[in-house]
Amino acid sequence: MTEANDLQQQGIQLFREKEYEAAADIFEQARAAYEDAGEPDMAAEMQVNIGLVHRALGAHDQATGLMQEALAFFNEAGDQKREAQVLGNLGGVLAAQGDTEQAITCYRQAADTLKALGEEELYGQTLIALGDLQVRSGNLMAGAATYEVGLDSIEHISRPQKVLKGLLGIKRRLIGGAPPPPTEDE
Repeated sequence: MTEANDLQQQGIQLFREKEYEAAADIFEQARAAYEDAGEPDMAAEMQVNIGLVHRALGAHDQATGLMQEALAFFNEAGDQKREAQVLGNLGGVLAAQGDTEQAITCYRQAADTLKALGEEELYGQTLIALGDLQVRSGNLMAGAATYEVGLDSIEHISRPQKVLKGLLGIKRRLIGGAPPPPTEDE
């Protein structure tokens, strides 16, 4: 494993431990190491990670700027998957800022791209984030429907998600909606 990869893993661990300033420093070191190694795509990923740290610290404008730069890089590189992932992360930042409309747009664009690429797991996770935002913004029915489609796209759902999926199925039957196709877990 390279020095840059080691730094990236350290940054991820610090982020998980909520040691945000330390994580930002390590991600910045990883970004520089990836640039020195001639891996600009990985340097852009570190930029997104730094943006996620800024989001966690409430520095939304900084987070947005970093993610938009990475988004432009992946767009120019033609890396649709990473571009969609950055759009999903940017949606989270915009939602945290209270810009629900732009966040929904980012989540939808990300979901559409991930679906077209056949990235079902990432597609489902993006729809869950979108559905959650729709519910929090007062659009309960659309949010529940979006969340349900997201759950149907994820291979391994958590116990709370299984309970919610069951409740959504009951809701659908009560209002007369057609059930989604069964999954392998059912």
